[in-house]
Amino acid sequence: MKRPVILDCDPGHDDAISLILALSSAKLDVLAVTTSAGNQTPEKTLNNALRVLTLLGRHDIPVAGGAPKPLARELIIADNVHGESGLDGPKLPDPAFAPVAQSAIELMADKVRNSQQAVTLVPTGPLTNIALFLAAHPELHSNIDSIVLMGGAAGVGNWTPAAEFNIFVDPEAADMVFKSGIPIVMCGLDVTHEAQIMDEDIERIRAINNPIAKCVAELLDFFMIYHRDPKWGFTGAPLHDPCTIAWLLNPSLFTAIDCWVGIETKGEHTQGMTVVDRYQLTGKPHNAKVLFNIDRSGFVDFIVERLNDYSGL
Repeated sequence: MKRPVILDCDPGHDDAISLILALSSAKLDVLAVTTSAGNQTPEKTLNNALRVLTLLGRHDIPVAGGAPKPLARELIIADNVHGESGLDGPKLPDPAFAPVAQSAIELMADKVRNSQQAVTLVPTGPLTNIALFLAAHPELHSNIDSIVLMGGAAGVGNWTPAAEFNIFVDPEAADMVFKSGIPIVMCGLDVTHEAQIMDEDIERIRAINNPIAKCVAELLDFFMIYHRDPKWGFTGAPLHDPCTIAWLLNPSLFTAIDCWVGIETKGEHTQGMTVVDRYQLTGKPHNAKVLFNIDRSGFVDFIVERLNDYSGL
């Protein structure tokens, strides 16, 4: 049976690639796409989700925009990474269809309520929409299988020394999600920084004979520019968000450790930090499965395999 999922994203180059990978697989049933602000403004991330689905010819998937800003803070966006449109690089089509009239929260609720199977939520941006949905609909928690998210870090951050971007943008939302009691898989920087795409991998993707793979290669060309800054110490560009889809479809690529994870909402230097108790020092029960390592070459093979499935378009 297909696994029903809702993708909550803020496209964003790596979010766009996540959408493309998820929709390539017969093992996932994408019930809806909802968008948050983060990599760009809420208007642009919603438009980008529609553009990607238009590229894929998937007008059948309902799309809804979510919260315009974090729960208790002003919005921060990562336009220095993703460019003016949020998806600078390739020439993507204009949207051929419109978002639904519902909000992201209403659309999530309808899809979870009406699903015959428990639904997996896959947020790859700030967790504002997920927190609002969980708070508004406690009666639906039992029909949520798990939350597989990109965010956080057990080690150093990428937006501040202590915090990863998605959690930093809305730490109050993250705190609510991690305290929800719903099973969580955390794809943080510890694993996503290992999921680097190298120049030769981009050329391997570009050589796949279909327009979707060409678009992914051009997304990666632009994404690589920011990550060439020597301060990061990267050889390639870390593909953060697609780790969620790789986990859902091929968990054997990863090392996972059950941990308690707490969210720092008030620290002067540590706002948005995910405090990961890898060694059970707090004595608190596990609330997340945290990914720490990835088979990088296997991850690249996975991406190539999924993109090959678009051949014939």
